[in-house]
Amino acid sequence: MNKFGNKRYNTLNYFLRNKFGEKIVKVSLDGGFSCPNRDGKISTKGCTFCSERGSGDFSPSADLSISDQFKKSKLRTKSKWKNRKYIAYFQAYTNTYDNPEKLRDKYNEALNQKDVVGISIATRPDCLDRDILQVIKEINKKTYVIIELGLQTISERVSKEINRGYRLSVFEESLKKLRDINVDVVVHVIFGLPGETKEEMFETIKYLSNKDIQGIKFHLLHVMKNTPLENQYKNKGIDFLTEKEYIYLVSESIAMLPTNIVIHRLTGDSPRDLLIGPMWSLNKWSVLNGIDNYLKDKNLYQGENFNIGSNN
Repeated sequence: MNKFGNKRYNTLNYFLRNKFGEKIVKVSLDGGFSCPNRDGKISTKGCTFCSERGSGDFSPSADLSISDQFKKSKLRTKSKWKNRKYIAYFQAYTNTYDNPEKLRDKYNEALNQKDVVGISIATRPDCLDRDILQVIKEINKKTYVIIELGLQTISERVSKEINRGYRLSVFEESLKKLRDINVDVVVHVIFGLPGETKEEMFETIKYLSNKDIQGIKFHLLHVMKNTPLENQYKNKGIDFLTEKEYIYLVSESIAMLPTNIVIHRLTGDSPRDLLIGPMWSLNKWSVLNGIDNYLKDKNLYQGENFNIGSNN
């Protein structure tokens, strides 16, 4: 008998239905923010894998108001789900990188939209100073808040290779500050980063399995047009993971995670017209079904191989 409805892992859909008692849909928004890894504060190059729209390729244009973006995104979900409520998802670039008052205004504009029950804010661990944390704390008192942190890997060597721009200790400090104000934290991990071994990828999962995080997002490395990674791909080449390798890595990682960590995503998306590789990733359902089948074939569930105290 499955522990999480019809899945062998703690899905976002399962978690949100239990929390709110109905279908909840995330609506992507672009707050028009920048990033310290692009504007020169840290670097002008950005993370090597990040797209021109700062991973917000499926969000409406930032030229529109938050209200108009919400209405536009909401229409996309109308045909799939008749009865649903929403989480406003600030996805593009670094969504805590601005004046606290401007951040407060944009967050509140999103939260004032009809049927919005929460907010998810994607950001960097080095963009959470005291004043911004105070804004998040205020909002967390009146609605459900998720802060998404782009960690990608715990390897300092690989993080330099991808120009992440901060050390692991910065992530740890920000995680503690967010948990001190009782905010749920979701961590992004990328498998297939240049030069990273499978053992190092699993080390990141072991590390996170013993941290006070509430969710995780698995991403496959995509090489996209007009990114620094495109130049690396053209000059030196990149060894892409195969679909079978990725399914193995994610499935075994699921078994390492404790059951309380919600799995928000199993693989990322990339627009077809921007994707250089791996092209098999465009068949998302093949990947998702492959993970389900692997877990079933190996009789694995989330938490099966969780090792308390490992790699703290």
